Amino acid sequence: MNIARLVHHSHVKNLLLDSVQNLGLTIVLPFVFRFPKPASGFGARHIQTLLLFFGLTVAYALRVNLSVAIVAMVDRHAANKDFEEFDWDEKTKSVILSSFFWGYVVTQIPAGQLAQRFGPKVLLLLSIGICSVLAVLTPFCAHVGDAKAVVGLRIVQGLSQGFIFPSTHTMLSRWAPASERGRLGTLSYAGAQFGTVIMLAVSGVLASSTMGWPSIFYISGAIGILWSVVWFFYGSNSPAEYRGIAPEEREFIESSFGQQDHSRRIVTPWMAILTSAPMIALTIAHMAHNWGFWTLLTEMPTYMKEVLEKDIKKNALLSSLPYLVMWILSFVFSPLSDFLTNRQYLSRVTSRKLFNTIGLWVPMAALLGLAFVPKGGSDLAIVLLTLAVGVNSATYLGFQVNHLDLAPNHAGTMMGITNCAANIMSIIAPLIVGQVISDATDPVQWRWVFYIAAGIYFFGNLTFIIFGKADIQPWNESESPLPRTISNANDPQQARNANNSTSHNENHSD
Repeated sequence: MNIARLVHHSHVKNLLLDSVQNLGLTIVLPFVFRFPKPASGFGARHIQTLLLFFGLTVAYALRVNLSVAIVAMVDRHAANKDFEEFDWDEKTKSVILSSFFWGYVVTQIPAGQLAQRFGPKVLLLLSIGICSVLAVLTPFCAHVGDAKAVVGLRIVQGLSQGFIFPSTHTMLSRWAPASERGRLGTLSYAGAQFGTVIMLAVSGVLASSTMGWPSIFYISGAIGILWSVVWFFYGSNSPAEYRGIAPEEREFIESSFGQQDHSRRIVTPWMAILTSAPMIALTIAHMAHNWGFWTLLTEMPTYMKEVLEKDIKKNALLSSLPYLVMWILSFVFSPLSDFLTNRQYLSRVTSRKLFNTIGLWVPMAALLGLAFVPKGGSDLAIVLLTLAVGVNSATYLGFQVNHLDLAPNHAGTMMGITNCAANIMSIIAPLIVGQVISDATDPVQWRWVFYIAAGIYFFGNLTFIIFGKADIQPWNESESPLPRTISNANDPQQARNANNSTSHNENHSD
């Protein structure tokens, strides 16, 4: 066997790479052996990442549009009084705000499997397209069927959006090289905060305008339909299916994944996934995050109005401020994580736990402080709310990308599992708030809402610290893959990729 064929074997390449790096001769290596280099400049993977960013921007705008709109819908004097008003009490409002997640949790696990089998492009297209059309129909349904019709519509919106996160994770598992996983993953998911910021900021203005609160749904729905058209033409399941990708960029992306052959159907090791301690810890961390995040997101406008006594325009702008800070900080934490891991100051698992701790325990402390803010202390309350939500973006470098660390072949399915469990918390949290708070103007009752969220943050991150890992798990590779009925790609490059070991992933840091 000649040296070129010997070096082509991934185990030997990785062994040689480690040995040469230990000798401090990394700079000589590219001249001796041909290893894929990062494709320089703006490439196809960045186009897909930007499309995912704007897709999540739209998705979250469609989720949160009701949080501000409902303030105007139940009190016409809070906005434009020429539009219809609904007689909904706090419990009814809590049911409406949580109903989105009733449907959302149902499609999470099937979404991961469907994205793996049929490709994430069509699922994202249908998900956001359907949800956008339903957003446009929301004012009509509220007029015709009152609260029950809105609840039904939000459930269907939740069903359609249940495909988004598993499909996004499947996209990232095919498009984001291991060395860029933190950056591209953060950029993609930062769209969620950007959409939240934009929607919360403009909703108050729209509700007070001549178009009234229905315009909140009309405009967000129209933008979602526009994104769906763009995605139809420019979105792609994988580098192999993207016509405009440069050969060197495709080689760089595909060679970093090891054994990923999308032309074959991979058997999902359900028992191994569900009994894995790192996976269970990841799930608990995800659940804790969602409880606090969605408690604040759905209830903050009400807290701003009833306790801090802000009008709907100031309410909307101040409610969006924490998510603006969260969006900005995501671009601070991401390069910091890359610096610490690429310079080997921190191992990947230590980095994941550090940033997850920042993202959950700092907000925990802020919520405990918020519980003791008196009714007149609006400035301090806004600072603590901004801290509680803004620093939460550190979790993008914690549990949020940990699925890709543990098993890139099953990242979509794993995201479906954890997001399903996590969004059960998104259902329960607003309902608990509705039970705890009988007088929305009483800051003492809100104190218990903050206590509960802080306690769940503490437990979730503690579990992740103790049991979390960031290395590829043995069950990432299926022992007996089955022939696939629908192929996403079929070319010689993927056959060559089958010769690469998954251990090559571990030679890249986020």
